[in-house]
Order: sequence, then C-alpha cells, then structure tokens
Amino acid sequence: MISFVFPGQGAQFEGMGRDVYESSPKSKEIFHHANEILGFSLSDVMFYGSSEDLKQTKITQPALFVHSIAKLVNIEGVTPSAVAGHSLGEFTALVANETLTFEDGLKLVYQRALAMQKACEEQPGTMAAVLGLDDNIVEDICASISDDIAVAANYNCPGQLVISGSLSGIDTAIEKLTAAGARRAIKLEVGGAFHSPLMESAKSQLESAILSTSFKPPTCPIYQNVIGTAEDNPSAIQANLIAQLTGPVKWTQIVQNMIDDGITTFIEIGGSGKVLSGLIKKTNKDSIVETA
Repeated sequence: MISFVFPGQGAQFEGMGRDVYESSPKSKEIFHHANEILGFSLSDVMFYGSSEDLKQTKITQPALFVHSIAKLVNIEGVTPSAVAGHSLGEFTALVANETLTFEDGLKLVYQRALAMQKACEEQPGTMAAVLGLDDNIVEDICASISDDIAVAANYNCPGQLVISGSLSGIDTAIEKLTAAGARRAIKLEVGGAFHSPLMESAKSQLESAILSTSFKPPTCPIYQNVIGTAEDNPSAIQANLIAQLTGPVKWTQIVQNMIDDGITTFIEIGGSGKVLSGLIKKTNKDSIVETA
C-alpha cells in the first residue's frame, strides 16, 4: 500500500516550483490560481525570491502548500491508501484526499501563516532540536521546567525530537538536556515557538476559519499530527487540525502506525523532497521511499 506525505516549513528552497511551472500546464494553472486567491504573485517570490524572502512564515507556508499541489496534479495512475503531512503539510494532505478543495486549503494555510507570524511577534519564542535522548527523558525534562514554557513539539524520528517554548524556557531546557546526555541540543533558526502554548492566539484565530470551512468525507484516511493515527471523520479531522497549532507533531508515531497498518511505500510530494524521506528511513530502514 502507498502513502502520500507532504512536508512543512524547512523544506523550502530558492527557485522552488519554477521547473514544474515551465514544464506542466496543469502546474502553471495551479500557480496562477494561487496568485489570484492570495491577491499577490506568490509564484514570483517562489521563483525569484531570496532564501530570506522564503523564510518568512507568511510566504513559506503558502509556498510549500502550492508547490506540493503543483507536483500532485501531475501524478497519474497512483492512488494512495493513506495521506499525512508534517505540520503545515497536513493541510496539503487534506487536499490530496479531497477533504478540502485547493481554494479552501490555500485560504486556510494563508490565514494560518498570518496568525502564526502575528503570534510570534506578540509572544517571542524559539525551538531546539534534541538528538540522542529517548522521548520520555526529553518530555520529563520539559515538564520539570514548571515556571517557564518548554514542550515537546516535533517527534521527527527515534532519537530526534524538537522542543518549543519561550526563549528562557528553551535555554533552560538545553542546559538540562545536555547535562542528561543529549548528543546535541541546539536552537533552530525559526520565527517562533510553533506547536507550543505560545501559539494560542493563532489557534483562536484559525479555529473559526476552520469551523466555517466545508470538510468533506476523505477518499482515504489521513494520519493526523496530534493523534498519530488514522482519521476519516470530517468533524474529528477539523478538531485535530485546530489542536495542531498548540499540540505536537507526532511524525514518528504516524510513520510507525502507517507501517503497522500495511503501508510499504511512502511518496514525498513537494519541497526539497528530502526532509520526510530521511525521517521515514531513520524510523524504518526497510520502507520504500520515493519523491515526486
């Protein structure tokens, strides 16, 4: 069985999408439609913008979403048995299994990006990658920082967990995690504390938009970030999508559960094509991983 998987922030690159725009009429139509919906030329920023331009949350998120869909429309003769997306990629996955239309998906992604950028400005925070410790040790150390904010945010693969929180909370966590034997505990170059309580204001903004958007029964299940398991009920999908902004990305669990449920091949669609493929192989070296 095959799964389509879609990347989130961190998979962007300069010139992204220009090749598929020039080679595929279907993709070109996606880019033009996206520019119309957003009211500005996202494609120009994607094709010609600098890495700094692409790192802005309000650009990164819609850019990765559109890039993945522009790749997806060219896939023929392959029907996924399941889909999943890492953080932002979950919205793309919901277009792939027809829960959301492209138009609604892009509008939600852009609203999400603007809300998250605003939350980052109002509540400064950061994230850090922790390598070489069991998840439960990282969770316990974060929980011990009771007077500040530090939480497990991205369960990427065994031995690799990203934490998120306030600037001082993450500094304290890095000290404690290093003392506990982490091979590395290093801050990431991100705009804020994604998937932490510091995103609460963004979650409130996005909730009404999600609840007022039509979610259709999916053509195949989506394995969702906050639960790590398959879901096909539209109302539950909405609730999990809302919870995702302040909740963790359980990617390790998603990959493991997909494999347990019979998925043998993962096709990563969009972005650099390397991020999720690498994490999947680190989780299960026997999985077949392809890019589109």
